Parts: sequence; structure tokens; C-alpha cells
Amino acid sequence: MPKVPDGYVRVRTHLRRKPGPKSAKGLSVWAVAGLCAAVWLWGQVFGFGDDSTAQQPTPKPAVSAPAGGQ
Repeated sequence: MPKVPDGYVRVRTHLRRKPGPKSAKGLSVWAVAGLCAAVWLWGQVFGFGDDSTAQQPTPKPAVSAPAGGQ
């Protein structure tokens, strides 16, 4: 049987790399996508504090000619 190199372990009939210490990678791509989706849904359901009805001006009806043509 040949010697197993450093950083590997023999598993049945093949070699497997030993897991190293966990590094702090931060957030995964799926976690970032989930956070973005949560913020978007929060904005759709509850809004972000903007009241669109208060910002719209009231429409002013235009003056039209009388229907009789006089």
C-alpha cells in the first residue's frame, strides 16, 4: 500500500482530501438573493413609508363648451 500524502485520508479504495478549518466566507449567493427578495417583498406588502395618494394632485375638470352649441 502506498503512503497517503499529507492532507488526504484513505477511504475504502480511494483518497479523499481532509476538510480544512472553516473560513469565514460571509454570506453565500443564495443568502444575498434571499435577503434581496425579503426586502423587495417587504416593500410590496408594507411599503417604505411613501404615501402615493397624498402626493398626487387633485384633478381639475376642464371647462367645456355647452352641449347646445349656443
